Amino acid sequence: MAQNVLLTGGTGFVGKHLTDVLIDNGFSVSVLTRSEQKNTPSITYYKWDLKRNFIEKEAVLNADYIIHLAGEGIVEKRWTKRRKKAILESRTKPIELIFSILEENNKTVNAFVSASAVGIYGAITSHKICNEETRPANDFLGKTCQIWENTADKINTLGIRTVKIRTGIVFGKDEGFLKKVVPSFKSGFGAVLGTGKQYLPWIHIDDLVQIYLKSITDENINGAYNACVTDNTTNSGFSKTLATVLGYAIWLPKIPAFFLKIALGEMSEAVLKGQRVASQKIQKTGFEFQFTDLERTLRNCLQ
Repeated sequence: MAQNVLLTGGTGFVGKHLTDVLIDNGFSVSVLTRSEQKNTPSITYYKWDLKRNFIEKEAVLNADYIIHLAGEGIVEKRWTKRRKKAILESRTKPIELIFSILEENNKTVNAFVSASAVGIYGAITSHKICNEETRPANDFLGKTCQIWENTADKINTLGIRTVKIRTGIVFGKDEGFLKKVVPSFKSGFGAVLGTGKQYLPWIHIDDLVQIYLKSITDENINGAYNACVTDNTTNSGFSKTLATVLGYAIWLPKIPAFFLKIALGEMSEAVLKGQRVASQKIQKTGFEFQFTDLERTLRNCLQ
């Protein structure tokens, strides 16, 4: 009988790709969803409602592994107090509910893998290269990721191997980050944001889902891992490369930081600043990135 992987956020960008890879590797998949979905031979859907603190208990009790991907988008809306609360709670509440079910039913799983983000290192631009030992930043992104990971570590107290995947910007075909930025570039209006010197740690969706797969199949994987290519891409480099892939050179001036701050408020920090991030730890486990060249990656995503 196939081992079962329970996904939160299974209907999202990463979740859909990961579901396909898990099924291709012989797993069955369970997905927590707020809407009615028809089960398939390989996918079982269970209801959950965070507002009511509800998860169908059977989803957790039937799982051999749990992967937590759910969370409100970081740059979807302005960071009001209400939005910040939603961003945090959408990441921590599911873990709390899963923890309660596991503890109350004396249930164990082979591994609990939680998404996290390179935002833990903060909305800062410097020449420092951040690794998994770098202290979390004291800004909104840093604190949010730290609380997110600390909540995931509660699962570890139950004796369950716990992994945290600190993800960079995810590139995929007409999805995720590129879905937001490509239309303006395709229209010939691509531009560098702010100084353009802010780093942009990135990863191809195919590499990211393989890291998640390795996280459940390799029992030596434990703790936090950066999931991004260490190539020192900046916003300027990304913007110019994307324009090149689309067949032109950027002609617009840089979009001033003050304009983005007016338009986006505090959220502008997420696009105007960015750290360099190292991926050596995941590579030392034997993982090999398939996409490490930015131009090749963008061409793959846009073909």
